[in-house]
Amino acid sequence: MRRALLTLTTALLLSACATTSVPAPTAADYAAALADPARPAADRERDVARKPAELLAFAGVRPGQKVGDFIMGGGYLTRVLAAAVGPQGHVHAFQPAEFIAFRAQYGEDQRSVDAAYANVDAVAGAAGAPAFPADLDVIITVQNFHDLYLSQMPAGSAQRASAALYNALRPGGVLVVVDHSAVDGSGTAAVDSLHRIDRAAVIAELNAAGFVLDGESDLYSRPADARTANVFDPSIRGQTDQFTLRFRKPGPRGSGYQP
Repeated sequence: MRRALLTLTTALLLSACATTSVPAPTAADYAAALADPARPAADRERDVARKPAELLAFAGVRPGQKVGDFIMGGGYLTRVLAAAVGPQGHVHAFQPAEFIAFRAQYGEDQRSVDAAYANVDAVAGAAGAPAFPADLDVIITVQNFHDLYLSQMPAGSAQRASAALYNALRPGGVLVVVDHSAVDGSGTAAVDSLHRIDRAAVIAELNAAGFVLDGESDLYSRPADARTANVFDPSIRGQTDQFTLRFRKPGPRGSGYQP
């Protein structure tokens, strides 16, 4: 009987340990990352509109993680992520070959960030074939998923990229997508003309790749935007309505907090 009770007690303790989770991160947890002296002044000026701390909290980014920045652009988010994951973490910053061919500055920006941070690696490849390593914890893409549907992109880029993002994440890993909202029901019709995409089209694409929608935030919601103007139009630039979606790759989530 004593052995049976001991076995039961041990099992209960192990079960309790397995279900104990680390508290969810909050925006305040990224204060040090945003204060990183390596961040350019221009980046800091964009923080009010970009809300990086809130975005990273939604994604569940934590020190020590391996994360991906899908279509890094000028490197604003890459620099924040590098500070947030710390020296024990790693950031894989992807810049599509198509972007670099369109504007050489994109390649220079990627090389510059790669050289400036020891925990950042540049990732190459076509838009539909980012060469991310496997077992990433989190991937974030901001205002770029619609670019996969541009007429200048090779056909099928969105489908191939979605599959590549899925394969790059560990089971239970997270993909966060932020993009400019198009009118409901418009699918990808406004991508070339307005640089917008219907939220439902993104969900359908990523569901088809195997992702499960895990959460949504109104972080960049701006109901006053009619969603009918080009995002670069001076009347709306910087004030577009944007959706923020969190997807998860099915599988065990592992220990600790998972959003």
